[in-house]
Amino acid sequence: MKEFENKVAVITGAAEGIGKAIAQEAARRGMRLVLADLNEAALAATVEEFERAGTAVVPVTVDVSDEAGVQNLADVAFSRWGTVSLLVNNAGVALAKTAWTTTAKDWEWVIGVNLYGVTNGLRAFLPRMLEGGEAGHVVNVASIAGLLSEPGLAAYNASKFAVVAVSESLQHDLTLRKAPIKVSVLCPGWVKTRIAEAERHRDPSERSDLRQEDAATRHVGLAMQKAVAEGMEVGEVARATFQAVVEDRFYILTHPKTRDAVRTRMEDVLNDRAPSLLPI
Repeated sequence: MKEFENKVAVITGAAEGIGKAIAQEAARRGMRLVLADLNEAALAATVEEFERAGTAVVPVTVDVSDEAGVQNLADVAFSRWGTVSLLVNNAGVALAKTAWTTTAKDWEWVIGVNLYGVTNGLRAFLPRMLEGGEAGHVVNVASIAGLLSEPGLAAYNASKFAVVAVSESLQHDLTLRKAPIKVSVLCPGWVKTRIAEAERHRDPSERSDLRQEDAATRHVGLAMQKAVAEGMEVGEVARATFQAVVEDRFYILTHPKTRDAVRTRMEDVLNDRAPSLLPI
């Protein structure tokens, strides 16, 4: 996509963090918005900001792990605007646990939001976007954890690797059909968001307690919180995302240093080595 004026963008997880920053960048480029989030109050406050600035915006409260809810999001978007040019599957959650302490409920929550949130979005929007025959773009938000496996983040790593794989497959499928819709997968490093507090949206009975994990997991969890607090500003990620869309780049790596880590992982694979344990 080269032109954004009066085009329609749908963004999930849009009430804060990377999603909100992408929405702000879209608004600066003259786009009309459909913003989705689970947090109804935060979404309402965000929409009010956009409306005060004169941006055309439609809010939809949705849990992206719920297929019917995401189908409703698509119904609202196409009913209101008749078209969608940019789909950003952004909503995401995380928790710090080993593979053997991650509960079935934990897996359902992380995979439900991070992976099914993307696949639900693709099923709800892609058929109608393709039917419209217009140029468009899909951005699936993964993480550098979709290219590198960090310790203590088994479920998060698995979900984000899956998002990268789904995005690559989507790219191939659209290319084979010469579709006018392009794909990017966003793989940022540490960014200043509330991802480390994602469990605030869970039922209290299902939330994990880092204090009850073993010393290694506590270390990982605290290191992750520190890395997030000192991470890249969300606005930088949003600008990098739109630049990649303009340039039709598939992989969006926002942190230059992570390229060396990805190279190390590939060398591990090709040289039959155990995965290198890289610092968070």
